[in-house]
Amino acid sequence: MTDQMANTRMSRLPLPRAAFVIARRDFTAILFSKAFLFFLLGPVFFGLISIGAASVGRKAAENTTPAVLAIAMDQADAAAIERASDRLDTLIDLPDMVRVDPLAGEASAILADKDRNFGAVLTGTLEAPRLIGTEERIDRWKGEVALAAAAARGSGEDYPEVALEPTASSGATQRSARAGTATGSVTLMFLLTMLLAGMVMSNLVEEKANKIIEILAAAIPMDAVFVGKLFAMLGVSFVGIAVWGGLGGLAVGIGGMGGGMNGIGMAGLPAPAVGWPLFALLFLIYFAMAYLLIGSIFLTIGAMAPTVRDVQTLSMPATILQLGVFFLATYATSDIGSPVEIAAVAFPFSSPYAMISRAAQEAALWPHLMALGWQVLWVVVFVRFGARLFRRRVMKSGPQGAGRSGLIARFMGRGGKAPA
Repeated sequence: MTDQMANTRMSRLPLPRAAFVIARRDFTAILFSKAFLFFLLGPVFFGLISIGAASVGRKAAENTTPAVLAIAMDQADAAAIERASDRLDTLIDLPDMVRVDPLAGEASAILADKDRNFGAVLTGTLEAPRLIGTEERIDRWKGEVALAAAAARGSGEDYPEVALEPTASSGATQRSARAGTATGSVTLMFLLTMLLAGMVMSNLVEEKANKIIEILAAAIPMDAVFVGKLFAMLGVSFVGIAVWGGLGGLAVGIGGMGGGMNGIGMAGLPAPAVGWPLFALLFLIYFAMAYLLIGSIFLTIGAMAPTVRDVQTLSMPATILQLGVFFLATYATSDIGSPVEIAAVAFPFSSPYAMISRAAQEAALWPHLMALGWQVLWVVVFVRFGARLFRRRVMKSGPQGAGRSGLIARFMGRGGKAPA
């Protein structure tokens, strides 16, 4: 009678509570295992790859959107510079030049124009040109400016002395830096998701082999099993991220104080458009969405695969899907608002990556609320689809109706151990 009452209570657990029971069970079992301690050491290599990819992405962003030289001179001098630039452009590689109104504002205001991607401002006269911009940019362009000014005056090799006025930043450097932040964040999220989502498959295959999954499916709704396992692995992932993030923050702090890492601490990193605190929060939320989306697919694969070997075979399409999603999101990073970027936002699996890239480059917050609602909807769809597929394809020969309590009674009679 006692066993029957216990079985009845277990079978009547509501879905949220049943999912919490499964999540707590899996979370504690994995977190306190010895294998998890060794697993924490793996991402050191992925971190090095991420740093390299972010550096490559920053260079690619600079080449994709070249900086423009703003000409803020009087009308006659500006026209002469433009004509000289057109003549010389076939011989040497000159920066793109755009004429602006010299009375439109200070050079700092012109450089802050994010829509026009100005790298420096040319002011003064043809005899005494002044180049205002970041130190790296004006050092690179002073020779081209002197050559164009000499050609505009028709003075041959009588090159004027270009006065350089360095500034802290410009719209071009800010855009390039934010593009680098976007690419680095997308790469880091992809590596973390690939590293951590695969654990979901092997977990379910083990329990299928030990017949434990049949006990769970008989006692509680299969949707609760899927949700519980997904969130348990997500919790384990957050523990890993907290450990790795703490070690990385410590390394950056020590590097900044001791002059390591080129003397760059957190203050030297390019700030995202939404600010660091909100960006970090959005990164964790979008990582959770990306993990739940691909994890629901991996969990379904693990439920359908009879052995670990079959898991490796069936997981190949999901891995290819992840790579395709990563390349789509990375490509969309360089052109916010383009059709490709909108498609990346709309496609469920690439949406978290595309939105964290947008957070690094655009300050608007309302698109994130819409995107998160869209992603949550697809998580629910995929979890329900996976649970239904498992019930129909795998559990179709399992207990039905009254047989449910009999299987649980056998499980309870063996001291909570799965039947052989």
